[in-house]
Amino acid sequence: MLTGNKGEWSEIYVFLKLLADGKLNAADANLKAIPTVYYPIIKILRQESGKNRSYWIDSTIKVINEQTNQELLQLPISEFVLKSQALFAALKKAKGSSFAFSDIETFLHAIDVKTLAAVHSDKSDIHLVVHDLNTGMQPQLGFSIKSMLGKDSTLFNAGNTTNFIYELISDGSLDPTKINKIEVAPKLKNRIKALLEQGCKIQFVDIQSKSLKLNLQLIDSDLPQLLAALLLAKYDGTGTSSILELLQLLNQNNPLKYDLSLGHPFYEYKIKNFLTDAALGMTPSNIWKGHYDATGGIIIVKENGDLVCYHIYNRNEFQTYLLNNTKLEQSSTRRHGYGSVYEENGKYFIKLNLQIRFN
Repeated sequence: MLTGNKGEWSEIYVFLKLLADGKLNAADANLKAIPTVYYPIIKILRQESGKNRSYWIDSTIKVINEQTNQELLQLPISEFVLKSQALFAALKKAKGSSFAFSDIETFLHAIDVKTLAAVHSDKSDIHLVVHDLNTGMQPQLGFSIKSMLGKDSTLFNAGNTTNFIYELISDGSLDPTKINKIEVAPKLKNRIKALLEQGCKIQFVDIQSKSLKLNLQLIDSDLPQLLAALLLAKYDGTGTSSILELLQLLNQNNPLKYDLSLGHPFYEYKIKNFLTDAALGMTPSNIWKGHYDATGGIIIVKENGDLVCYHIYNRNEFQTYLLNNTKLEQSSTRRHGYGSVYEENGKYFIKLNLQIRFN
């Protein structure tokens, strides 16, 4: 039996919905479809357990064995319209963390889909061959899928690799035991507040993961310092986790001392590039070489069931959407080993963890 959460079932919904619609609309910065910008879909490619299947969209849907080029099945598009509508209705009603839909599963098996997630060697969730109206070509594009039907999707996942290390510089009156005993929520914010009240200067020194540090420096040499300032701003009394609002604070305080006299958007530009690379392939633990795994961009499943995408062609809208719709999220302090003052070589330090989630 196929079981999964709303995010996992959303991947199947996108698969069925795209076959039903035959096209994918681009979105503006406010997640509204742009009627004149869309990508006609020629076929969807899907791989499961060594099986390569393509689902061709014409007057019907044809299922093709990619290894032998044999036609396995042909169904009317109306079948995919009905099943995508049924799945969306079921997802809207579903309660709990995991569920099954037997009628949908029966249909999926009939079209040779046996798992919720296709096999991919990259960060993409679905591969499409589209007719590119800009170039006339028919590229194969990988899209990641973010669904608004369930829990907010994560853009940048937390781990020990995403810990930022800060040195605590004081006049010698720092009492780490007292700081670490603070458990009143919000714990981290209260600990940072107590450190600042004790006269500590909190100074970024490094990232726990060398791989992440170098990945960030590849995107922009100042990114480690910029993200460290953004992360600290979440806990130093601002009360906001919105990346857009935190960026506004950085612009006011200018911790990296950029020359802002002519209005250059240093902070916004660098963070937009980071969010874009994180969305399209960059992860904390793998060496980032600037190659986008999700070569098409991101497909968003909206709350009303509509699908829209952000493609590299509408990069400005994509970046504005990312900036306006992401936030810093606090992950588990125990699991990822951060949030407590510790001593090393006679100096005191604290780690803060970077995780980014869609609003």
